[in-house]
Amino acid sequence: MIVSKFGGSSVADADQIRKVAAILKADENRTVVVVSAPGKRSKTDTKVTDMLYECDAQVRRGVACDELFAQVALRFTSIAKDLGLPENILDEALAEVGHHISVGFGPDYAASRGEYLSGRLIAAYMNWTFLEPQDLVLINENGTVADETYAKIAAMVKEGGRYVFPGFYGSTADGKVKTFSRGGSDISGSIVARAIGAALYENWTDVSGVFMADPRLIADAKVITRMSYREVRELAAVGFSVFHEEAIAPVRDAGIPIQVKNTNKPQDAGTSIVSSREGADDPIVGVTGKSGYGRLSVQKLLLFKRPGIRHLMETTLKTLGIAPEFTLTGIDSIVWFFPIAQVAGGSISSIGTLLTNEFALDDVHCDSGYAITAITGEGLRKSKRLSGMIGSLLEKNIEVEFVNLGASPITCLVGVPETQMQTAVAALYDSLIR
Repeated sequence: MIVSKFGGSSVADADQIRKVAAILKADENRTVVVVSAPGKRSKTDTKVTDMLYECDAQVRRGVACDELFAQVALRFTSIAKDLGLPENILDEALAEVGHHISVGFGPDYAASRGEYLSGRLIAAYMNWTFLEPQDLVLINENGTVADETYAKIAAMVKEGGRYVFPGFYGSTADGKVKTFSRGGSDISGSIVARAIGAALYENWTDVSGVFMADPRLIADAKVITRMSYREVRELAAVGFSVFHEEAIAPVRDAGIPIQVKNTNKPQDAGTSIVSSREGADDPIVGVTGKSGYGRLSVQKLLLFKRPGIRHLMETTLKTLGIAPEFTLTGIDSIVWFFPIAQVAGGSISSIGTLLTNEFALDDVHCDSGYAITAITGEGLRKSKRLSGMIGSLLEKNIEVEFVNLGASPITCLVGVPETQMQTAVAALYDSLIR
């Protein structure tokens, strides 16, 4: 069996849904489809989910949302009409949703209704069985998925059946609708694939796979043919626009491969994400960068002679709301890089003063304006091109703050000023991939 998840752009209107139907019918093994809410039809359009969030916001402000919800309803009735379905096919569901939002069912309920209505509509069009995630997906208080979810879904999916499963939501232990905080419908697709022991999890979007760099920075960036779950995780940690870790964890644990495909160009091969791969043919799969970092460096003679000193300082930082993402250590020094947004409304200079007073440090320096770039690949260390990496940056007059090669077996991190991040990513792509 194959689980096929389609994103918002893939179900934005009737023409897109017809493409979805054609893709599903092209392979009899595609037995479960996970759908998102209708996305944007153009750059100036508004996503259905955004309108639903605003409906809830209006209600919480004490304003009736009837006019805005009418626009949501029109979106679905128009799609139904264009698909040749009765325009009133969702009347009962729309009336129920509109009422529940207006009486304050909350933001999770409101936001989830785009997927719910999309699922109902596509199930009617395909004549497939609709599965209700609220009855099947139990989301724990910490946002994780309860183990019993998988057995519930497996029990509902019968051999020979065809099923439509709305993404993005489930329910809490008391039965209330709960949405996923990150990963959205991607998490739902991954959960369903694991639950039924799928041979493949397809993720259909509006691009022909995962690119080796952000196409907004590298216009002719190549599509990655094959990458490992480990490569996805490490690239995503440094701003790569790919699956969030929570969205692939269920299928990764089960060893189910993911295929990223283009709804508008189904003939394109796309990108395969697998448990492991050899790095000989494609040693490097991606270059990325993430800006908005602050840097905190501390020094003290014989710093690490004091047992647990690093843990104590990081505990202090945690009390200030600072959670470093990257750490470098020297003989008597530590450098932390952390999202500068964590210093909300505060002064970064006060951090240094606090640490100096508490730990009698010789020197503390805290500033901002940094970016972390990453080069990732299973064959990274064997790539002969790696030797010219620093030179390619210096040739562009890029200030290299640090290079970390060895902490991860497949990723090299390079710190640069955030004003030079885009230039750095382009230089690294040219020297290591192009």
